[in-house]
Amino acid sequence: MAGRMERRKPGKAAKPTIADVAALAGVSVSAVSKVVNDRGGISAPTRKRVLDAAAKLRWSPSATAVALRGARTRAIGMVAGRSADVLATDPHFTLLISGIERELAPADFGLLLHIVGEEPGAEERAYRRLAEERRVDGVILTESRIGDPRFELLRQLRLPAVLVGEPWQEDPVASVGADDQEAGLREAVRHLLEWGHRRIAYVSGPEDRVHTVYRRRVFTSALAERGLRPFRVLVSDFSAQDAVAATRELLAADAAERPTAILFANDTMAVAGMNAARRLGFDVPGDLSVLGHDDLPLGELVFPQLTTVAQDVEALGRAAAVEMFRQLDLPHSPPPAIRPPTLIPRESTGPVADGS
Repeated sequence: MAGRMERRKPGKAAKPTIADVAALAGVSVSAVSKVVNDRGGISAPTRKRVLDAAAKLRWSPSATAVALRGARTRAIGMVAGRSADVLATDPHFTLLISGIERELAPADFGLLLHIVGEEPGAEERAYRRLAEERRVDGVILTESRIGDPRFELLRQLRLPAVLVGEPWQEDPVASVGADDQEAGLREAVRHLLEWGHRRIAYVSGPEDRVHTVYRRRVFTSALAERGLRPFRVLVSDFSAQDAVAATRELLAADAAERPTAILFANDTMAVAGMNAARRLGFDVPGDLSVLGHDDLPLGELVFPQLTTVAQDVEALGRAAAVEMFRQLDLPHSPPPAIRPPTLIPRESTGPVADGS
C-alpha cells in the first residue's frame, strides 16, 4: 500500500541515526554534521536545538559521540611529514616518541601517529581530518620550519598544539626545548680545533628547518671566534644516503682541498659518512675525524665509537606531553629538566694527520 510506513521489527530498539536527530531538531542532516564538527554557518539557537535533540535521543555514533558528550578522546596526535623509510632509520624519532609515551601511558592517553610522506598538502589534510573527526585532543609538532604554516592552520582548527623545538619567529604556539642550545655545538667545534683541525666541513639538514639554520649559525660563529670559516657546508635530507653522497663528494678532492673533519647534523648520517670514508680507504680518525649530533644508541655500537653532541631527546618528548596536559587543563607531573646539549668525546675524533 502506497504511503504505508514501514514497521520496525519487534525486539531491540533501533539505534538513533543522524537523520533522526535532524528530524527532531527540524534541520538538515548537513546542519547536524556542522554542529558535530564545530564548523561555522550555524546560529546559536539552531546549534542548541541540535544538541538538545541528540541528547534526547541519546545519539552515540562512533566518531561524533565524544564531541557531543564533551568528553576527551584520550589521544594525542602527531603527523610526520617524512617518508616511512627515513623515519624507520631515525632513532631520534623513536626516542622522542618514547618520552611522549612515558607521560601519556600512565594517564591512559595514547599517541596517534600519522606518517604522511612529503606530498604537498598531505600534512594539512591529516590535521584537518584529525580535527573534523574529533580523533585527538591536541597535537605535538616536530621539526620547526621557517615560515611554518601549521601554527595558523591549527589555530583555525582550534586544535591545541605543542612544538618540540623553537618556532621560526615569535608565535603563541607552546614550545619546549633546552634553555641553552648553543653549548654542545660550540664545544664540538672547540674539541676539533684543539685536535688541530682547521678544515672542518659541515653536512647540515634541510634548509627549511629552523634548527638547521640555527646550528649552522652557531657553527660559523664558533669558527669565526678563532678567525676561521667553515671549510665547506653541504645540505642534506637527514638520510644515510645523502650522508654517503656528501662524504664521497668531500673526500674526492686532492689532499690539500679536502676536510680533515666532518660534522654531521645527526648520528645516523655521521655513522653512514664514517662507513663511506672507510670504504674509500680513509682511516677514522687517523685521516678524518667524524662527529655526529644527538647521541643515539647506535653511536656506541659502531667502530670506532662515534663522538657526538648529546641531546636530551627523551626528556623533550616528556616535556611536550606534560605541556599538552597543561594546555588541556588536565592533571600533569612537573615538567622534566631538559639537559642542554653537550659533547660526548669517543673514538671517531682525534688529532689532525701530519701534513694536513
